[in-house]
Amino acid sequence: MSLAGSRLLFSLVFLAGALASWAAYSLQSGGSLESCPLWGVQRLLLLLFGSVNLLAVVQGPGRVGRAFYWGLNLLLGLLGVITAGRHVLLQNIPSEQLLACLPDMPFMLRNLSWWQALQLTFMGTSDCAEVTWTLLDMSLPEWSLLFFVIMLIFSGYRLARLFRAARPAAALP
Repeated sequence: MSLAGSRLLFSLVFLAGALASWAAYSLQSGGSLESCPLWGVQRLLLLLFGSVNLLAVVQGPGRVGRAFYWGLNLLLGLLGVITAGRHVLLQNIPSEQLLACLPDMPFMLRNLSWWQALQLTFMGTSDCAEVTWTLLDMSLPEWSLLFFVIMLIFSGYRLARLFRAARPAAALP
């Protein structure tokens, strides 16, 4: 694939990530939606996803660089699927079975190790179980999960295609 082709693909993926990130931010701030810590992690992953692809567009990497960026996209997509999947799972658990509340993320990061803060975040709270907004009968975490699954599949496809093209053709007898 030519350099222009790879830049175009990374640009399209960046635009998809930027649009998803903008929608998440707009719905939270403009829609007055309460944020649970898991939603904050998902938004952070969306920003990282967009930043990685913007960097790839600016750099215009060669074959090894493209493999690196698609691999990084694959990793971020997997982390997004895990985070959004956990959030969707929490929305299907009765809120009385979850913690009532957690301290905010800056407080947890100041007073706990990052691993303990992450564990508490993934335990979830009753705030995470509450569905406050839907579109086409899907909540925000479900839309986030759909986005990350699509990006995971697309990144995996691009990475597999890159590796398949790098393999030398077998000689015929």
